[in-house]
Amino acid sequence: MTEARKVLVSACLLGRECRYDARANTDRLLERDLEAHGLEAVAFCPEEHGGLGTPRPPAWIERESAAAVLDGRDRVVTDSGADVTAQFVRGAEGALAACRTHGIERAFLKARSPSCGSCHTHVANTLVEGRGITAELLHRHGIEVTSVEGRRE
Repeated sequence: MTEARKVLVSACLLGRECRYDARANTDRLLERDLEAHGLEAVAFCPEEHGGLGTPRPPAWIERESAAAVLDGRDRVVTDSGADVTAQFVRGAEGALAACRTHGIERAFLKARSPSCGSCHTHVANTLVEGRGITAELLHRHGIEVTSVEGRRE
């Protein structure tokens, strides 16, 4: 019997109430697909890992992109203007460390999140094409990121 290959999964997709509004995005279809393919989920919430509480104010990339945030040219702010860049970057670094610790090469992350979005994210409080902070950092390090909307039965 071989050990299941591990994948990183946004904790909210696995039923943890860790979204900014303290809700979950439980995705039963993802859970069944992971099991069917012999994949073991490692649940991770970058925002909580980075030190942000739940619930927490909505946040977005201020002007440009996740790449600009990671390169020190942009920041992540809440709806009241508080700078939460350090927490978002610390959360992304924690996700990368978890991938390295568990030998993870693939992540299933919550779509449209300023941390986890891999196709779309929020910049200047507007949904735009691009990656969130965690998705960008994982991508830079060769981790395959798949976007999951959540709440599928």
